[in-house]
Amino acid sequence: MDAVTATCIVRELGRQPYEPVWRAMQRFTDARTEATADELWLVEHDPVFTLGQAGKPEHVLAAGDIPVINVDRGGQVTYHGPGQIVAYPLFDLKRLKVGVRDYVCKIEQAMIDTLADWNIHAERKDGAPGVYVADAKIGALGIRVRRGYTFHGLAFNIAMDLEPFHRINPCGYQGLQVVSLADLGGPGSMDQVKPVLLKHMAEQFGLALQHETALPDLSEAA
Repeated sequence: MDAVTATCIVRELGRQPYEPVWRAMQRFTDARTEATADELWLVEHDPVFTLGQAGKPEHVLAAGDIPVINVDRGGQVTYHGPGQIVAYPLFDLKRLKVGVRDYVCKIEQAMIDTLADWNIHAERKDGAPGVYVADAKIGALGIRVRRGYTFHGLAFNIAMDLEPFHRINPCGYQGLQVVSLADLGGPGSMDQVKPVLLKHMAEQFGLALQHETALPDLSEAA
């Protein structure tokens, strides 16, 4: 655990469509300077498939009524939907003195530690970023770093309908099993899990969290 090094503003966005939040992250990252405080956004997205920069359209098997959006994060295709905590760390890695590889490991560790609080053993997989319980994926990662600033982030399955994952090859892996925390005997309440995840994120990065009720500007014209 790192000592506290910086203040981080936490914003809970509630349930939102994907694209306005993505565009707001881009604007925040483009406009920030060395003096800008780090932020951590928590959101629950409307159903959407996102295809990362390495994504291959053939990994979307049958999207059906769920939109597919090409985005500027790393990685392949994934699904976001109700019952999933999506966390977007908007961090200055230089100020935190964290390299990209360590950044990924710390995010994974925060999810692993959160699951351990409910006596669920989770682990990483070599060459397949994310968090797994008995080979089933419970936490996905897709990040982007621009000028040393991070955006995009993690998706943590809490209590969700997993059917849409059958319409894709999750993260590009055919037949990859996906699981939710509630399916493993953990809580099905997002509000119960969020503060635990935030606590472990703060521990990993040495952050003092400051909760703000104001939302980022999610208007398309901003």
